[in-house]
Amino acid sequence: MKPSKSAEEAPRLGRGLAVLLGGAETLAAATRVRGQQKIPIEFLRPNPRNPRRNFGEDGLDELAASIKEKGIIQPILARPVLGAPDGFEIIAGERRWRAAQRAGLHEVPVISFEADDRQALELAIVENVQRADLDPLEEAAGYERLGDEFLYTQADLAKVIGKSRSHVSNCLRLLKLPERTKTLLREGKISAGHARVLLSTAEPDALAEKIVAQNLSVRDAEKLLENASEKHSAKGQGPRKRGGDKKDADTRAMEKKLMEQLGMNVTIRLGEGEAGDLVVRYKTLDQLEFLCRRLQGD
Repeated sequence: MKPSKSAEEAPRLGRGLAVLLGGAETLAAATRVRGQQKIPIEFLRPNPRNPRRNFGEDGLDELAASIKEKGIIQPILARPVLGAPDGFEIIAGERRWRAAQRAGLHEVPVISFEADDRQALELAIVENVQRADLDPLEEAAGYERLGDEFLYTQADLAKVIGKSRSHVSNCLRLLKLPERTKTLLREGKISAGHARVLLSTAEPDALAEKIVAQNLSVRDAEKLLENASEKHSAKGQGPRKRGGDKKDADTRAMEKKLMEQLGMNVTIRLGEGEAGDLVVRYKTLDQLEFLCRRLQGD
């Protein structure tokens, strides 16, 4: 699905965020920046489009303690609210604003500039992603919203956010996980790496619980899934001749040649007669796309 005309013509702010944080002059070419100023804390309000939903009480307390000691080092990004002369909607920095209230501040430093809904959502996602403040599901929800509301393709998202297309695609796939697994991911009991492994199984909740209970690494979870897959495949192959699993030198040489050409793990499984399985394992979507191009002769 192609991005709308307005999305194509409007200035991209993915790279502009670093400019904004370092100096407002260059960004002024893309948005009308009003500069940094001190604004009463009650004049600010949260952005309902903010992809971040989980702020964490302990984290807020720690940040509030830091703000009491050192103040707010990084200004909050906000845009004026139409029809409210003293009102500002936070684009990025809601966590700082919440912590500032706990710290008892009456005013906070704000960089104010005009931005439409699309630009505001872009900046909110970019700022949080660059700071690694979003959990993977919040990040995915932000990407999904840009795609649904502003017709962004995954390639558009990758360009704006400054991430690879495979990162965006892998992130969006996490939204397909069942709710129990999503909860474990939000709580930090499993990582995004674990979650990507769980996308390959028909029962992600069961494997997720095992990962937590046994404190399995991502590689451990991958091995567990591979072993289960191999056992399942073996059941459907029927009895083999004794010694049928042993590979001759030619088969091992063929595996090695394929691995060198593809840059991926390749396994040749011998079956009955001349039949068998060829298994190619890819680690990223970029590798999968490369493999598809090779198969298509591109």
